[in-house]
Amino acid sequence: MFSRRLLRAAIFDLDGTLLDQRGAQDAAAVAFAAEHGIHDDGVIERWDAIAERHYRRYQRREIDFEDQRRDRARDFLERDLTDEDASTIFARYGTRYAAGLRRFDDALPVLSRAKEAGLIVGLLTNGDRAQQQGKLDRFEFGPHLDVVVCSSDLAAGKPDSRAFAAALDRLGVSASEAVMIGDSLETDVRGALAAGLQAVHLARTGARDPDVVSVGSLDELVFAD
Repeated sequence: MFSRRLLRAAIFDLDGTLLDQRGAQDAAAVAFAAEHGIHDDGVIERWDAIAERHYRRYQRREIDFEDQRRDRARDFLERDLTDEDASTIFARYGTRYAAGLRRFDDALPVLSRAKEAGLIVGLLTNGDRAQQQGKLDRFEFGPHLDVVVCSSDLAAGKPDSRAFAAALDRLGVSASEAVMIGDSLETDVRGALAAGLQAVHLARTGARDPDVVSVGSLDELVFAD
């Protein structure tokens, strides 16, 4: 699994790891497209590609959080929208997305196990502070977390090493004393490994990479002997 001998902190990703973002995003994208008369088979894939492109721009700080939302609406609808109209239109997608979010059944138990093992428990998420804090409050994660780090408060998000360094600094541990757990092989796992942390890939669906430590469920994670 991973070395527990020097482990002092466990850092978790939020969306896709503790929360089922995938289901919420897919359902919201299909409904949003239908509202605008788009019924193509590739709606989800197209939405994903546009979202990924603009969110990466936001993570590189080329645009701000609201701009990436507006540009997603403009590109998906292929319309030259004003800022106000783009924000209003995207908000309708956002309402559907929020309504579809759910907490994975294995989320709170794994946080409790990490705490019981004496670890400092942190969250490192590539998201806007206000939006992510709303999710944490809604799904009652707060009491289980010692530190919450959002990329909107940083110079760069994951997989940039500065994001991991900021989390380690807040946790008060060194890279060798922390493990990062997340569903993104590139952003969470390879980013953490490059920054000197241990890492576990949460592969709930699909193939696992044989070169990294992976689990199919958070229930498989053991923090104490």
